[in-house]
Amino acid sequence: MRQSTSWYPSLKIGGDGSGVVAQAGAVALLRTAVKVGLDRALSQVLAPWRKPLAVHDPGKILLDLAVMIAVGGDCAADLALLRGEPGVFGLVASDPTVSRLITILAADAPKALSAITSARALARSAAWQAAGDQAPDHAITAENPLTIDLDATLLDAHSEKESAAPTFKKGFGFHPLLAFCDHGPDGTGEPVAELLRPGNAGANTADDHKKVLAAAVAQLPWQPSYRIGRKVLVRTDSGGGTHDFIDYCTGRHVQYSLGFTLTDIIVEAVNRIPKNVWTPAYDAEGEVRPGAWVAEVTDMLDLTGWPHDMRLIVRKERPHPGAQLRFTDVDGLRLTAFVTNTRRGQIPDLELRHRRRARCEDRIRCAKDTGLRNLPFKGFDANRIWVAIVALALDLTAWLQTIGLRSHLARRWEPKTLRLQLFSIPARIAHHARRVHLRLSRHHRGTGLLLTALDRLQPG
Repeated sequence: MRQSTSWYPSLKIGGDGSGVVAQAGAVALLRTAVKVGLDRALSQVLAPWRKPLAVHDPGKILLDLAVMIAVGGDCAADLALLRGEPGVFGLVASDPTVSRLITILAADAPKALSAITSARALARSAAWQAAGDQAPDHAITAENPLTIDLDATLLDAHSEKESAAPTFKKGFGFHPLLAFCDHGPDGTGEPVAELLRPGNAGANTADDHKKVLAAAVAQLPWQPSYRIGRKVLVRTDSGGGTHDFIDYCTGRHVQYSLGFTLTDIIVEAVNRIPKNVWTPAYDAEGEVRPGAWVAEVTDMLDLTGWPHDMRLIVRKERPHPGAQLRFTDVDGLRLTAFVTNTRRGQIPDLELRHRRRARCEDRIRCAKDTGLRNLPFKGFDANRIWVAIVALALDLTAWLQTIGLRSHLARRWEPKTLRLQLFSIPARIAHHARRVHLRLSRHHRGTGLLLTALDRLQPG
């Protein structure tokens, strides 16, 4: 008998296994949808698009697509992953049925998107209530506001898709504008508004920023009025630092912290700031950062026509090795600026708060890893529906973390880690006492965590 020299066990492999379930950990997403009522809400709002005698509920089709995207799918055809496991995911629609539904919804895109958005708002209210002190709006005040981050990103199109256009980075595709509710340093975040735009859409289009902010505010569970108050903070990069958008934020009485484009006049004012006025800036941990300083230049400029409570704060720092300076940089120091209407707090604290909007970049990266990177359809409205489904997938993932994975490092895991450590847990289906049992792998390192999450996600 010849002894194997392989590093791995010698196995006799066959394809006759039964009762085995792949991606069994995705039941946590299904339990999350039931816990927050997303399944019922989608079924109700999409009822007008369900044909008489139809076998598949449009709400379940969209929810199945969202779950498929959350576990790693990136096109509608990947729904076959769920279709092959009816013991866990039930009856899953065929590819032609899914295609017909997307086509029908795209034909009435504004109404369909409004329906999906309303279902998300209902589920979000239930999710934040179930999350308790882990909810983003828990104990918010003017000093500790709920933060909404707005940012745009580029999506490449590798074929001729409707409304795809050249981008400012010499690519070709789309330029969506997204809004995320920040969960703070101990969590991740969740999407609250999405606007798919052609690739040549401007980065500083005030109308788009106002539209996305209005949609984001409408998702907040406490149903705020037009003047939502200073318990909400809006953050953007310099694309949002336009006169119209700042006036809009002022009219809605929200706090804002918006990147601001430097001009020659501002640079001249910076050069007049006495050395002793500059205050050391903080790093990400709130400690003094060597080589970086901040100062306020509001009183040194003529800001006639701008909101009376707007403050302009400038940061200067030594650039990283290899970084290229811009024409607005002075004496080898990189200059950046932002405006805010927050009156309380030290300048370094306000500047650190503004820089923490970089977490939005992480949210966008995770969204691209969750189906947003490549829009699968040719039609623009069909891709708008797809973006809404991606948002559903991100919502489910965020709510699973805030409700089921709280007080654990998994509360901050990104989608790739969740798929590897949680969603990919295998299981076996067993029938006993007229009930169906899903027996998770005993030796998998994530089984205990998944069982804890499922226990917290019990309905009721």
